[in-house]
Amino acid sequence: MIRMDTLSNGYKIFQDDKAFCFGVDAILLCAFSKMKKGDKAIDLGTGNGIIPLALQKKSLSLRSSHKKNACHFTGLEIQKQAADLAYRSVLENGLEDSIDIVHGDIKRADKIFPKASFDVVLSNPPYMKVQAAKENSSKEKTIARHELLCSLDDIVAAAAFLVKEGGSFFMIHRPFRLQEIFDAFAKNGFSARRARFVYPSADKAPEMVLIEARKNLKKDLKIEPPLVMYQGRNKTKAFIDYCSTC
Repeated sequence: MIRMDTLSNGYKIFQDDKAFCFGVDAILLCAFSKMKKGDKAIDLGTGNGIIPLALQKKSLSLRSSHKKNACHFTGLEIQKQAADLAYRSVLENGLEDSIDIVHGDIKRADKIFPKASFDVVLSNPPYMKVQAAKENSSKEKTIARHELLCSLDDIVAAAAFLVKEGGSFFMIHRPFRLQEIFDAFAKNGFSARRARFVYPSADKAPEMVLIEARKNLKKDLKIEPPLVMYQGRNKTKAFIDYCSTC
């Protein structure tokens, strides 16, 4: 069933209950990301377009009176139904001048876009390997959660092709895959610059890690303070405040 939800920034978004609806990880990635006036950004595996929709609103504070300085967003999505929903949301909010939705394969990004055509690349990719795939209620959910159609290496390679020299790649992933992430970065000319671990509670291991990498720009890795989501049954103030920045 297709439903229309309202984001905290006031924008409308279409979601399909039978497919994969966005979660808190997308919002965390948006809050973690940084952009400048006039940046062009692409979200790899955009799903229903949550990241471009959230970041477009966030970027309004960066805009000047000149249209050429406005940020522009592109969402790349391989699943046709999800891409169609994302485009419907773009039209619903009147954002067709600032957000493009492209139906296409991350593994063919070099055939879809020119090299080094984006200042910022983002991705909230499938976390789990194919071997870990479990039976889900829909094929769409399985594709969103597991590397059936693209791998971590595919995503990092696409980001390396698309981002400009010195540009940023923002990603959220699972901590247990950090070694693979760093290996993929090294292979594709990225250096990790910032990282922040997200904990479900203070007494548990981190569930997610936010990472910023830069293309061909080596600097020391900065580990930001841990972000704890819950204290008991309640969301922590730090977590609420962080998410509200997007």
